[in-house]
Order: sequence, then C-alpha cells, then structure tokens
Amino acid sequence: MGMGKSGFCYPGADRLINAASICLVSLALISWVEKGECQAQYSQCHIQKCTTSFVSLTSLLNPSLHGFDTEFCKALRAYSACTQHTSRSCRGNLVFHSATLGISDLMTQRNCSRDGPTSATRLEAPTEPCDYHSRPHGSGAREGSHPGYLFCGLFGDPHLRTFKDDFQTCKVEGAWPLIDNNYLSVQVTNIPVVAGSHATATIKITMIFKPHQDCTDQKVYQAQTDDLPAAFMDGTVSGGGSNGHSLWIVEKAAGRHVEVRAGYIGTTVIVRQLGRYLTLAARVPREVAMAFDESQDLQLCVNGCPSAERIDQGGRLPLPERSPRWAGPQHQYRQLHPGANRGLVAAPRSSVTLEAAVMACQVQLEVKDIYFHSCVFDLLTTGDSDFISAAYNALKDMETLHPMRDRWQIFPRSYSPGPSHLHHRLFLLCSLFFMFLFDFLK
Repeated sequence: MGMGKSGFCYPGADRLINAASICLVSLALISWVEKGECQAQYSQCHIQKCTTSFVSLTSLLNPSLHGFDTEFCKALRAYSACTQHTSRSCRGNLVFHSATLGISDLMTQRNCSRDGPTSATRLEAPTEPCDYHSRPHGSGAREGSHPGYLFCGLFGDPHLRTFKDDFQTCKVEGAWPLIDNNYLSVQVTNIPVVAGSHATATIKITMIFKPHQDCTDQKVYQAQTDDLPAAFMDGTVSGGGSNGHSLWIVEKAAGRHVEVRAGYIGTTVIVRQLGRYLTLAARVPREVAMAFDESQDLQLCVNGCPSAERIDQGGRLPLPERSPRWAGPQHQYRQLHPGANRGLVAAPRSSVTLEAAVMACQVQLEVKDIYFHSCVFDLLTTGDSDFISAAYNALKDMETLHPMRDRWQIFPRSYSPGPSHLHHRLFLLCSLFFMFLFDFLK
C-alpha cells in the first residue's frame, strides 16, 4: 500500500500501522463515548494530550527509511513517560488504561525496550494547578524529584516534634498555633491533665484551609474530644477543583482516626482520638510550611514552644517525684537513662509505679527512644494507660509521614549507645589498630 511519496515499503509496516491504528481509534472511540457524562470526572486527566502528541510524532516517521524502529521506539517511550506523568489524576479512566495497554502491545510487537532514549520532542502532560506533585518545585530540583517535606507531630502531655525534628514537652495551656502560613492554619487547644501538674493534653484541633485559586474555597475542619467528624464544618467532605479531589477527608476509623489530604498543597494531616485526648501528625512541603511573614512567627511546628512553656530540660524529660517507696525503681531507671535524674517535679501520685510504667511502655515501644520516654512520663504523670496508645500511634504516624527514615528515631541528649554497641566498636577498632601495628613491626 502507499501513503504519500515515500510509501510504506518497510517489511511488516502494515501490521505496525494496523496495530497502532486500532489502538488509537479505540482510544478515540472510548474518549468520545466517555466525553459526556464522565467529562467532569476525568477533566484533570490529560491522556488525550499524550495520545495526540504521540500521533503527531509518529506521523513524521517513514517505515521505509533506515532507523524507523529506533525512532518509533523512542516515541513509544516518550508516550509511556507522558502517561506516567498524568497517572495520578487518571485513576479509573478507561482511556488511560487502554492507552497503557496499547503502548505495552506496541512495544512488544516492535521489540522496544522500556529503558532508553526518548524522542527529541518531549511528550509532557500539562501541569495540573490543583495537584501539587505535578508542578515543578524549586529551580534546582532534579527532573521527577519530589519537593522537600517537613514533619510535625503533637501527642500526649503534650509532646511536640517540630519541623526541625526538635522534640519538646510543653505546657501550652489554652489555644496555640501549630501551623500558620499563607495556605493553612492549624490551632490546638490544650487543658491540664491532672491537678498539680503543668502537663496538658489536646482536646480540640482546628484547621483552616485558605482559599487558593480555583482549587478550593476556604474550608474549616474542627475536631474535639468525642467529636471527630468525617466532614468539614460546612458538611462537605471535599472542596475545590473540577474533580473535587484537591482537598478531601478520609475516615479511617469512625470517631477515632481521620486524615485530611490537601492535594493542591501536597499536605496530609492525621488526627486521632485516643482516650480523652487528640493527637496530630502533619507532612507539609517545605515551601508551603515556610510561606509566612513576620506576623505569623508564633508557630509551634516552626519555632517550637517558648522557653517559658517548656517542661523538658534541654530534651530531658523530668520524671514526676514519688514517695520513698518508689526509690528503688527510680534508681534503676536513672542508671539506664542518666538524664532522668535531673529536674524532678512534684506531681500528684498515681497508681502506676515507675517500674510498671517502664514495663507497660516496653510492650508496644521496643526502642527506648523519645517516644518511649514520653510514654513513661505520661503514665507516671497521669496513670492513664491510653497514653501508651497515644505514643505508639504517634510513632506509627511519624513513620508513615516523615520523609527521612534516618531521622525517625530521636534519643534524649543524655542518651548514649549501650555497651553492647559502643564497646564492640571500640574493641574492633583497637584490634584492627594492634593488628596493623604488629604487621608493621614484624
């Protein structure tokens, strides 16, 4: 058969064109069928642009010329890359899944490798203004790299983990801002836990998602003890964007665990109720978290608690003072954790001994990092076993949201590796040194 002045004389070109034509015609037909009732649902999916660009690129190729296979495979790889770029917004889109299957079939027919160069004319899906991950971030960012994220968490009596991975225990009674930038405000309200102690815990969380272009109107989410709704205060469960998924709420456990996901600013916030109190964990892109002016400088997640509001002493948690009958267990705990013998504060007695608190926290928190210390502190302060679950779930939420695994664990400043780790390293180093010296002197 012929087409234009060159003609398709390349062996197997008819099968190639037939396969490509069937694939693309199918895509066009499905797109036409879906265009009516499903147009709003898939308006953020740009698979048609990827397909159109692929057709445009391959229309310039001539199967009768040398190098056709190489160039066609380059175009296919570019087509595949384009579909991957828009895959997040194309979930459930039949056109998208048909395209990916068609690409796979064509690659198999032409023996195209998945890895390799792409066409000089790059196929790019347009950025989606209400999908933070589809937009470029930072002038020095590598292609395909994700923006830098920060983590902040609040739980227990209350214990704060800032965006800088500083760990603090604070009073902060009443209403305090955790986050306050140009996109999002998060405020917590804390009340005293037990009489005679400075320790407080969170009973109310208010989040304000500020208006942003066409992505969302202002949305307010508010949770308080025994009222953890799965909707914003206006009764909606999502907001903004043509597909309604630039901002939405996911209920993980009714009345106990809710996640608010703001896709337009790349932010996820987890709120839980454990016992009578609330916990919060948030992952926020650095550029979003730092988008504030001098009037918004009071943010616990950014700058930590004011020094006058700190209960801990330079990262060390002071254990509540007990009567002499608890001196034995306290002494044992101080031997294991030297920082615990400083700054003891008076607090009402609870029915929990230090030894019992340590054993109870060890059940769920095997590593004696700051989450374990917080658990012990909270049990001794309140006698409330729900704080064990609060520390455990705070740890798990941190592991889910924190972007850097090597920063997950934080130990008190007085903490040092146990003898089983430190002594073995010193022994190995000395052994190597003496072996070297012995060989040198022989």
